[in-house]
Amino acid sequence: MDGNRSGAQRRRNPTPVPNHDRHFYARNRAFGRFGIRIFEPELMPMPHWHGHIEMNFATGVRMTYDFDGTRLTVPEGRLVLFWAGVPHQLTGLEPAGEGPMRLANIYLPLDSFLQMRHIMPLQAALIGRGMVALPDTLCDAGLVQRWYADYRSGDFERAEIVKMELNALFRRAPVAGFDFLREPLHEIGSDRALSTAHVRHVIAMVRHVLENLEKPLLNAQVTAVTGLHENYALALFSRTMKVPLKQFINRMRLMRARALLVESSTAISDVAEQSGFSSLTQFYARFRAGYGISPAALRQHYVRMDLR
Repeated sequence: MDGNRSGAQRRRNPTPVPNHDRHFYARNRAFGRFGIRIFEPELMPMPHWHGHIEMNFATGVRMTYDFDGTRLTVPEGRLVLFWAGVPHQLTGLEPAGEGPMRLANIYLPLDSFLQMRHIMPLQAALIGRGMVALPDTLCDAGLVQRWYADYRSGDFERAEIVKMELNALFRRAPVAGFDFLREPLHEIGSDRALSTAHVRHVIAMVRHVLENLEKPLLNAQVTAVTGLHENYALALFSRTMKVPLKQFINRMRLMRARALLVESSTAISDVAEQSGFSSLTQFYARFRAGYGISPAALRQHYVRMDLR
C-alpha cells in the first residue's frame, strides 16, 4: 500500500526518523541537525535529552518543565534557551489568552553553539546547566516566524542567515541583559564551586576536540589547553558535561561522521578518516554500536527518505 502513495501523500506523511537517531545520545528527531519546528505543545511522558542548545518560544501558553529535577515555568513570548543535554520534561501547560497554544522549538547543535565566538557568558551559563530567558525586545513572534520561513524554504543561504542572526542575538544578550529561570549550578561534586573559570576550561576542551576531531586525541593533549592538572581537568569535564572525555570524543566523531554521510557524497573510507577513526574496522564497529545501523545503510536511508 505504501508503494502506491503519491508524492503529495508522502510529503504530508513523511517517513518517521528512524529509532537509531532517537536513541543515540538523543531521544529527539532533530538530533545532530539544525532545525526549527512550530507545533501545538504536548506533555512529555518522560524526561529526554539530546545534543543541542534548545530554544523555546511559546505563544498562548505558559509551560512548566522538570529541568534536571527542578520545576521551572517558561514564560510566554520570550525566547528561552537551555542545553538540552540536561534531562528535561514538559510537565504542564497553562493557556494564556484566547489564542491557540503554539510552541516554536529551535535546535542548534551543541558543537555549532560552542564554536560561536564572543558569547562566552551565554556559553558558560548554559553549559553550567542554567536556563535563560532573553528580553522580549530582542526576539518576538514575528522574528521567530521569519526564521521558520527561512528554514522551511530549503534554501541553504537563508538557513545560514538564520544561524548568523542567532549568533548576533547571542552576542546582544549579555549587553541587553537576560534573566535566569534557573541559575547555573553552583557546585561541582560536594565542595568545589562551578565558577565561570571552570566552565571556560570545559569549553576550551570542547573546542579543542571539535577543532581537531580528525587527529588522534589523547587526554593529555586535550586537557593541556586548560593549564590544569590532567586528572583534575578530566574530572571537571566529566562533572560538567555528564560524560567522560573519551566518550564525548567518540560521540563527536560519530556526529561528524553521520553529518558527512547524510549531507555529502564523501566516500565512507574518507568519512572515517575525516572523523578521526584510526581504521575502517573501528569506524564500522563504533558506528553500528552507536546508531544500530551501518554507515552505508544510514546513508541509503536518507537518500531514499523525503526529508521535507
